[in-house]
Amino acid sequence: MMIYPTIELQNGRCVSLHRGRIEEPQIWHVDPIAKARGFAADGAEWLHVTDLDWVAGGAGSAEIVQDIIRHAGIPVQIGGGFRSLDAISAWIEKGAGRIVVSSLAASNPEVVKQAAKLYPDQIVVAVDVFQGKLMTNGWRDTAAITPADFIAAFDEDPLAAFVITDIDADIADSDGSLGVISQLADGARASVIARGLSRSLDDIARLKYVPHIAGAIIGRALFDKTIALSDALAVAKARPGPTADFI
Repeated sequence: MMIYPTIELQNGRCVSLHRGRIEEPQIWHVDPIAKARGFAADGAEWLHVTDLDWVAGGAGSAEIVQDIIRHAGIPVQIGGGFRSLDAISAWIEKGAGRIVVSSLAASNPEVVKQAAKLYPDQIVVAVDVFQGKLMTNGWRDTAAITPADFIAAFDEDPLAAFVITDIDADIADSDGSLGVISQLADGARASVIARGLSRSLDDIARLKYVPHIAGAIIGRALFDKTIALSDALAVAKARPGPTADFI
């Protein structure tokens, strides 16, 4: 299973959100570019970056994101309110390894399908679920389509992955979230990356054995040092021990 250490940016600073509240960020006083390099030095193979200002429709921290792409030393998957094919193309041309789209996939799926054909295995669709419903527009709006049907709509497209978030877990530590994500992962043809379920090494160990889940995004737990990235990578990469043969 792949671990995606995550940097969330707001006003050029590394932050984490509590219960998705973009107006109440936890600010981490670290340099984002140095942090990206540190994740790579610890053994990460991919980095996930979200610009929260882009999500809110603002100008964002394009220069910092560009510097992370240039200097991290590992491929970077970026998200944050991509609203057009031109925006997707521009950042792929700037060196982004993958682009994560969310609301655009719900409001204009044909654009995302076109992007997937132009950039196979470089487009990731985010699937944000709250109380069984698909959420869009930064978790503010409910889509008419169900999460399962939304995923199925991209069955024929060469996506890199789906990032599935059970918002219930993000805001209330829901015990049923692993079941929600694993059920949706069963119906996905592309790889599935779980978000919001990796608060401890035990969580990572459980995720690793869920069928069809190929990765986990970890943010806050790395910044507050609940989890050391090297330990998370070791758990994710560990192979099951030998089992006895029974006659």
